[in-house]
Amino acid sequence: MQKNDIIIVEDDEITALNLKLSLQKQGYNILAICDNIATATEKIDEHKPNVVIIDISLQESNDGIKLATLIRANYAIPFIYLTSHSDDEIIAQAIQTEPYGYIVKPFDPSSLHATIQMAIFKFDVENQRYKELNNTKIDDESLKKLLYLKRDSDKPIVRFAEGYHLDMAKDEIFYNNQKLKLTKKEGAILKLLVAKLGEVISFAQAIGYVWKDSETTENSIRTLVWRLRSKLPTDIIKNASGIGYYIEK
Repeated sequence: MQKNDIIIVEDDEITALNLKLSLQKQGYNILAICDNIATATEKIDEHKPNVVIIDISLQESNDGIKLATLIRANYAIPFIYLTSHSDDEIIAQAIQTEPYGYIVKPFDPSSLHATIQMAIFKFDVENQRYKELNNTKIDDESLKKLLYLKRDSDKPIVRFAEGYHLDMAKDEIFYNNQKLKLTKKEGAILKLLVAKLGEVISFAQAIGYVWKDSETTENSIRTLVWRLRSKLPTDIIKNASGIGYYIEK
């Protein structure tokens, strides 16, 4: 697996140097060591590395999480967190950025290598799945057919998760028989997830169905799903890291 270009984002000089020396011994090419978001973004844009290693506590704050969010929104590059944190709140924030791995300080060279290789492998697999998913377009007609196949017997009701159902006749979604108050786009993305229950909906599929165009960014889908999750009584929408979302059967 000859994908060895790495950028390290770490503001502790000793840790950064130890990482560099350890990775070079294992055959990795260190493109740059950065100690702040601005420099890191510039170097990532210039070099397009295979992996970025980010200290969560960059600049004695959570700037590492901010950088990861920027990478997720603007670059198709896997990133790994370097952390000594066990704080639940910080870890919860980090998880939301969907990292490809964690390296705990002080790091073990063999574990570091394994984490990087797994991140690259996972990223490659996700990209392949993403390409396959994008070949399947979903429009209003195909969505209706998919929902029709999932209905209860001869009723226009599609049940999903625990306590939820979609009334196809009313085009409304309920939880424990109480109607959910959703916007048009929130309802559209939820119906899409229900129509493909148990399968991953890619960002491209979601954009194509909800917005009917290709100009919308993945961030718009992430924001829409975040709003939808806040309105749902239970946590039923799952992340498929780097690909999209799904609801389990």
